[in-house]
Amino acid sequence: MRYAPVTDRLAGLGGAKWEIHALARRMQAAGEPVIELTIGEPDVATPAALMDTAARAMRAGRTGYSNGQGEPALVAALAARYSARRGRPIGQDQVMCLPGTQTTLYAVLQTLVTEGDEVLVGDPMYATYEGLIRATGAAVIPVPLRPEAGFRIQPADIAARITPRSRVLFLNSPHNPTGAVLTREHLVALCGLAAAHDLWVICDEVYEDLCFPGVPFASPLDLPEFAERVIVASSISKSHAAPGFRSGWCLGPAEFCARLLPLSETMLFGSQPFIADMTAEAVASPSPIAAEMMARFQRRAVLIRDRLDGVAGLKVHMPQAGMFALLDIRASGMTGDAFARALLAEAKVATMPGESFGTALAGWLRLSLTQPDDRIATACDRIATFAAGRRIAA
Repeated sequence: MRYAPVTDRLAGLGGAKWEIHALARRMQAAGEPVIELTIGEPDVATPAALMDTAARAMRAGRTGYSNGQGEPALVAALAARYSARRGRPIGQDQVMCLPGTQTTLYAVLQTLVTEGDEVLVGDPMYATYEGLIRATGAAVIPVPLRPEAGFRIQPADIAARITPRSRVLFLNSPHNPTGAVLTREHLVALCGLAAAHDLWVICDEVYEDLCFPGVPFASPLDLPEFAERVIVASSISKSHAAPGFRSGWCLGPAEFCARLLPLSETMLFGSQPFIADMTAEAVASPSPIAAEMMARFQRRAVLIRDRLDGVAGLKVHMPQAGMFALLDIRASGMTGDAFARALLAEAKVATMPGESFGTALAGWLRLSLTQPDDRIATACDRIATFAAGRRIAA
């Protein structure tokens, strides 16, 4: 039988990247004492007040069809939120609501690029980005993010990879998996480079509310001189511990949103009104749980550093934000995938191999910070013992 070319472009780019996580879940179901440090699922329940809002909305009949842009109250709340945070007016015609950041980014890229185009994106990158780009037919152009530069994408590295087919610079700040946060000065240089080469700038900002103390957040939307080429995406999945509600959005130029609207209507023709009501309440004021999550994640990153950095040749990269720390296991001589598989089999600790996030993170592991402190500490002890048994050279 015949299949569409998109199925070939996406072969191996879906669940295959999460194979170790899936294996760990099967082991847990079989009763094995696995400590799961794989996915970035918040470690706290969705706020009860938001759950109550969604429930009241359902009982009030807010379960019918919506529209392709988003429920009016949510669109207005997002425009007000971003106008206040970015210090300049953001119109309601610059807002699009979709189910989660993943769907949002898929729709954004389908609107901007096609076969033969190129998308510049930092390597390492979140595990789904390659698939999002390849689904359009565009080529993924990895730009290496180096540890010595704090894993921040460098303008010179981008410039060296721009070609006449380049169409988009795809950013992620705070960054998954590295926890790096771009500064305003950095964004000025990046957006200036994009303007010089007539590139769109997309920025995934889903971890905005999880910057650690003393680390300011900056967005390309802060820069009005580049407003005609900037699109940002986010959701309530991380900030409000609501990943299962799949409630996301993007903001960009009004013309871009008008172009995206028919695609959104073709894909979905609207999200659930009761979830939109919940989301409107969520974005109207600061998250009641983000600050406590942030404090826990930072504390656990420090715990991992103190327990593992320098032990048996291991090195810990401290994040500036988000839900993950990186562990450099290159001194072992093993790939991240081989190390992670052996660690799960022998020590019952599940981690994400760096190779799931790009070639630049080969020989690293991503460790989730979403387990309780005592579980993180036990996992560190198991990792240290496992690493010592592998005779990693200091």
